[in-house]
Amino acid sequence: MFSPLRALGRRQLSQIDLVGQSLSTIAPATGMIFIAAWIISAEPGFAGLAAIVGTTAVVVAVASCITQFTRRLAAAGSLYSFAFHGLSRRATLTVGAALLLGYLGISISVLANSAVSLLGIGTALGIDLPGTAPLLVTAALVAGTVAVITVRGVRFATRAILVVEACSLVLIGILMLAGPDIDVTAGGPAASESLPFLAMTVVFSMAGFESAAFFGAEARRPLTTVSRAVLVTPMVCGAVFVFAGWAAMSGHADAVVAAYFDGTASGASLGMVIAVKAGVTCSWLASTLGCAQAGSRLLLAMGIEGTVPRSLSRVHRRLRTPYVAVASFVVASLLGAGAYLCMFLADSIVFDGFVEVAIVIAYTLLAVSCLRFLRRIGEDAPSTTALSVGIAAVGAGLLGYLVVDGVTHGSWAMPVAVLIVGVSGTIWAWLLRRLRPESLTTMGTFDSIETIDLLPGSGELVLDDDGRPQVVSVQSGAGFGA
Repeated sequence: MFSPLRALGRRQLSQIDLVGQSLSTIAPATGMIFIAAWIISAEPGFAGLAAIVGTTAVVVAVASCITQFTRRLAAAGSLYSFAFHGLSRRATLTVGAALLLGYLGISISVLANSAVSLLGIGTALGIDLPGTAPLLVTAALVAGTVAVITVRGVRFATRAILVVEACSLVLIGILMLAGPDIDVTAGGPAASESLPFLAMTVVFSMAGFESAAFFGAEARRPLTTVSRAVLVTPMVCGAVFVFAGWAAMSGHADAVVAAYFDGTASGASLGMVIAVKAGVTCSWLASTLGCAQAGSRLLLAMGIEGTVPRSLSRVHRRLRTPYVAVASFVVASLLGAGAYLCMFLADSIVFDGFVEVAIVIAYTLLAVSCLRFLRRIGEDAPSTTALSVGIAAVGAGLLGYLVVDGVTHGSWAMPVAVLIVGVSGTIWAWLLRRLRPESLTTMGTFDSIETIDLLPGSGELVLDDDGRPQVVSVQSGAGFGA
C-alpha cells in the first residue's frame, strides 16, 4: 500500500530547509521596511511597539493551533488539509479558497515588487527604463526563473532562498543600526494611522509563516521538524519587526526607509540606495520563490482530491516536483502581477486588504477546526480549548471591525472582501456537487505510512471504512477486509 503523496520526494528536507521555506515566504526584510515606514509616518509611540508585540503573540498562538495538526498529520495541503479534520466540507473549501487567494495574492504582490525593485536598482545606476512595458518584461523574467528553480528540486530551492533571505535580512538590519542620519521625513505608501491597520500590516508581513506545513510529506521527520518551523518562524519575525519599530522610533531607520522609497532624492548616498534596494529585492525574490513552492503544493493536494483539475497532481518522475501545479501557479501570479503593475502599484491598500482578509479568515477557521478536531479524537485540554476559542474570537472580532469600519466610512473594499471569501467555499462546494460530486468524498489527502515503512511481522496496512490506511496485526487484518 502506498501513500497518495508518494510521488513527491519523501524524507529529503531537514529542519533548516523548512525554516528557510517559511522565512522566505514571509520576506521579513521587506516587512521591516514597511513597518518602519508606518512607525515613522504615524508616530504611534510605544503603542506601535505594543501593537507589534501583541499581533506577534496572536500569530504565535495561531502557530500553536497549527502544530496541533502538524504533530499528528503530514500533508501537502497545509491548513486546507488540516481543516478537513474539524470542519464541514464547505468550510474546508472556504479555507482552501482563502489560502489559495492569500498565497496567490502575496505572490502577485512580491513578483510585481521584484520587478519594480530590480528596475529601481537600474535607475539608481543611471539605467532608466520608464513605462509599464519594462516592468512587465522584468516580471516575466523573474517568473520564469522562479518556475525553473521550483521545478528543479525542493531542496535546491529551499536552501537557495534561505541564503538569499538571510543575507538580505542581515544587510537591512546592519543598515538600520549603522546607517547615516538623514534629516528628512521619510516617504512611503499611503496608510491609515490606526493601530488596527498596523496589526493587519504585521499579519500581512507574517503571512506564510506556516508554509513549512506544505512540505510534511517531503520532510525527514515531519511531525517534529514542521512543528518547530511553524512555531519558530513567527517568533523570529516578530523580534525582527519589533527591532524595526524601535529603529524607526529612535531615528535609526530613517535613512533606510528614505533610501528605499525616495532614492538619492532623500539625501542618501548612491551606495546606500543600491544596498537597500538590493537587500529588499533579494527578499522579494526569495518570497516569490517561497510562494511558488507553497502554492504548487496546495494545488497538488487539491488535484489529488479532484477539487481542482486532476492534471495539477502530476509530479515529475525524476525531479519529484509538481511541475504542472508550479507552472499554473506561476502563470497565474504573472498575469496577476501584470494587472497589479497597471492598477495597484501606486496604491495597493485595497489589494493588500483583500489578501489580509483571506489570510485572517483562513486562520480563524483553522482555530475552529483545531477545537473540534481535538475534541473529536479526545485529546482536547483546557489550554488548547482556550487557545482555539481565543484565536477564533480575535479573528472574528478583527473581521467584524473591518466590516463595520468600512461601512461606517463608506469604504466597501473590506466588507466586499469578507463577503467574497466568506461565500467562496459554499459556491465551490455547489459547483463540485454538480460537476464532480465524487471529489467531495475524497477530500482530506495527507501523507501516510506505506507497506515498506513497516517492520517485518509488525502488522499490515488495510483501509478502514473511510478509506484511511490503518496498521493492524496480521491475524486481525484478514478479518478487517472481509
